[in-house]
Amino acid sequence: MKKIITGGLVFAAVLAVIAALMLAVNAYVVFSTKKQIISEEDFDKIGGADCILVLGAGVRNGEPSPMLKDRLESAISLYNLGLSSKIIMSGDHGRKDYDEVNVMKTFATSKDVFSQDLFMDNAGFSSYDSIYRAKEVFGAKKIIIVTQKYHLYRALYIANSLDLEAYGVSSDARIYAGQKQRNVREILARNKDFFKCIFKPKPKYLGEPIDITGSGDVTNDK
Repeated sequence: MKKIITGGLVFAAVLAVIAALMLAVNAYVVFSTKKQIISEEDFDKIGGADCILVLGAGVRNGEPSPMLKDRLESAISLYNLGLSSKIIMSGDHGRKDYDEVNVMKTFATSKDVFSQDLFMDNAGFSSYDSIYRAKEVFGAKKIIIVTQKYHLYRALYIANSLDLEAYGVSSDARIYAGQKQRNVREILARNKDFFKCIFKPKPKYLGEPIDITGSGDVTNDK
């Protein structure tokens, strides 16, 4: 019985240490990037960025989800304000029957964004891949990342680890269903990408360089 109790205590202690480490990593990711999240009064301080990077989210029946729609609206607003003349739509188009990036581009062009200013990154399968590809494929050095605030901390941490000059703009325009569960999952995701950023593996796909100063129409696939 003593052995069982001792084993149980050791197991509980190990779990407690792991949990403490995970929370410490989570806190570090958040606090090390929070000053890079900017609001409208800061826009004139950062100058022009190479691109605005919109991180993909779900689409359904050819329409962006509420979270993605808000990201797109925020990015288009930044584009119209002149913070950058180029937008990268980075999302999942790994299957013929699921296409985030064309939905994203169609939405933006319907809001009078010029097609040639919109680049589609079809292999943005994760935040890490999207940001890595923004640098290595599109040649961006200074970026503005647009997503919801809970997600920005991790995205900015990834960008910092890849030696990008990065700023984040929050696209929280409403309360999103399931956000409490999403916040819990994000703790795990921050830990995963924290260690990923140590080793810096290449994304699943890279490909030929695409000049972000040129026309985004070279990325059209329809």
